[in-house]
Amino acid sequence: MADNRRGLGRGLSALLGDAEPVETEAGVSTAAREPGGSHDIPIELIHRNPDQPRRTFGDVELIELSESIRQKGVLQPILVRPSPKTVGEFEIVAGERRWRAAQMAGLSAMPAVVRELDDLQVLEIAIVENVQRADLNAIEEALGFKALLERFGRTQEAVAIAVGKSRSHVANTLRLLQLPSEVQEHVLQGRLSAGHARAIATAPNPAALAERIVAAGMSVRDAEALAKGEGKPKAGGTRKSAGAAKDADTMALENDLAEALGLDVSIVDRGGAGELKISYATLEQLDDLCRRLTRAL
Repeated sequence: MADNRRGLGRGLSALLGDAEPVETEAGVSTAAREPGGSHDIPIELIHRNPDQPRRTFGDVELIELSESIRQKGVLQPILVRPSPKTVGEFEIVAGERRWRAAQMAGLSAMPAVVRELDDLQVLEIAIVENVQRADLNAIEEALGFKALLERFGRTQEAVAIAVGKSRSHVANTLRLLQLPSEVQEHVLQGRLSAGHARAIATAPNPAALAERIVAAGMSVRDAEALAKGEGKPKAGGTRKSAGAAKDADTMALENDLAEALGLDVSIVDRGGAGELKISYATLEQLDDLCRRLTRAL
């Protein structure tokens, strides 16, 4: 399994081979049925993975991708495995968005690489692909981690190694599943970020706070202040009114960094020079941040 894990760490490209396709009478190449082979497979023989961790697919993104596919075709093959239910058919391991867009574009077949993979490998690869491309929101990621823990008996440390994240990231993400279903739905639909959800996770009534945060368009910092009982944010504290103090690009960068790190981030820009402040609540969060920073050196 260690070799497979190293393959996951290198990314999805490490799983795609270069075998030349050989036509068969069934219309699916011999190479496509062998590990590493890539060839066009009739789209009706390909089915989604019911355990795919990604639950939401943006309509606008799908339409844009389908237009690109209509003009240029599918540039990267999807990854599939032989269907565990139906002989001669295939289940998607990675690439469901491309498969959906290809159907919208009217394609009758699409390029795919076929690999013999068990259920654990399928789930790990699906999570890794989506995490690397930032396609999963925090709740989808947490549900994927939970499946690895509960269905396959993985430890949090083993999950962290498999998906290329720190153990503290896995633990903090899993804690989001303790939030009320209404709050989780806000995160799933993109109305709340993971930073917002973490800020209110230990509050007495996170569902009510979530409604207030969504309605006011609050920043992560304002959500933390609200959760700590510091009252309503002062004027200029929401995303809408903060524009008077910070420009839209600075606020967007703060939100992007806060989302990526799972921590509160503040940027003060003074004409091209300034300060970047990252706040942590526990030593575990600080340790995780230090590992990330030193890993990039």
